[in-house]
Order: sequence, then C-alpha cells, then structure tokens
Amino acid sequence: MDLRGAFDRLAAITRQVLCLDPASGALFLFLNKRRNRLKALWWDRNGYTILYKRLSKGAFALPSFTEADGKCIELSAQDFAQLLAGLPVEELASRRRVVH
Repeated sequence: MDLRGAFDRLAAITRQVLCLDPASGALFLFLNKRRNRLKALWWDRNGYTILYKRLSKGAFALPSFTEADGKCIELSAQDFAQLLAGLPVEELASRRRVVH
C-alpha cells in the first residue's frame, strides 16, 4: 500500500475498503508492500492520531495472507506491541476476520 496518505485518506480507506468506522476507537494498521513501514490510525476522543514507524532494516513479521482471506487481521494489544518491537506475530489464522 502507498503510505503517503494522511488522516483523511487513511480514514477513507478504512470506510470504503474495509467497511469499518475509523472513529470506532479501534487501531487501524497499514503496511507498505515491503512491510518495512507501518502507519496506525485511530480516533482519540476529538480527532485522529497517526503513528508512523519505519524499520531501519528487516520487515514487520506478519504472516502472509491473501485477498481471499479477507482484508484485515485482528491483533491483540500484545500482538501490536510485538509487531512494533520487531518480533514475529504468530498464530493469527484463528483470528482472521473476513471483511466484505
């Protein structure tokens, strides 16, 4: 994914592609194709917040999934912390959720 988008573009992708409410309080993660950059969007009471992380080397360790698996994966707070720390996030198959 092209990560040049800011608040409005990421919120629009969340609404139009994922069919989810970006102001729900959930944290929405977006990765580029090489998986070395991550943007997180969430609504914090009175506005959007973006977290942007670029790895100096390597890639974020998420299992591969295809469009057939769905457009999103649910992560726990622990999974998200592991992801940001550069640790692999395992066993997501049981928590995959198909979004139409």
